Amino acid sequence: MKLVTTLLLISTIAILSCKPKVFTPKPRGYYAIALPKHDYTLFNKAGFPYQFEYPSYGTILKDSTMSQNMKDQNGIAYWINVDFPQWNARIYLSYKNMNGAADLEKLLNDAHELSFVHTKKADYINEPEFHNDSTHVHGVYYDVGGNAASAVQFFATDSNKHYLRGALYFNVTPNADSLQPMVEFLSKDIEHLIKTLRWK
Repeated sequence: MKLVTTLLLISTIAILSCKPKVFTPKPRGYYAIALPKHDYTLFNKAGFPYQFEYPSYGTILKDSTMSQNMKDQNGIAYWINVDFPQWNARIYLSYKNMNGAADLEKLLNDAHELSFVHTKKADYINEPEFHNDSTHVHGVYYDVGGNAASAVQFFATDSNKHYLRGALYFNVTPNADSLQPMVEFLSKDIEHLIKTLRWK
């Protein structure tokens, strides 16, 4: 009897040990990014029609995509970028001189179209307006969700003479999950830029 029990126990253990192992794949992870404390520097270059505070860990560069003969037209000479090479990110800032309501309507339509180009890849687009009557800075902040090429865009204007448009881009394949920490971090810097924007 003992022999039968022992053989039965050994057989059960042998059968259970032959059960195939089930492997569970690890979820995809992303590298943690060490982010600095938000800190700002004033951009107030002589001759420019605007000023604002930008992140001190960014670098202001003149936009080099325009040909020299275009740079004198309609304020294009004041196009700049805020570069973040450590994160492959850039805030493009384009400025236009306006001549009242006629120019404003066209620029507002352009801003809407440029932002909604991303609807093919976007999960959503929020469009909160902002208004600061004391500084005459009014505009729309576009928060674009999903795997769109640009997660944040905005325009600011005094509705008469000045118009500034901004867009945040990363020089990588859009991936909302991996870029989310950087988008949230730089969104706060863009909001600060808008709050400190002043026309000259």
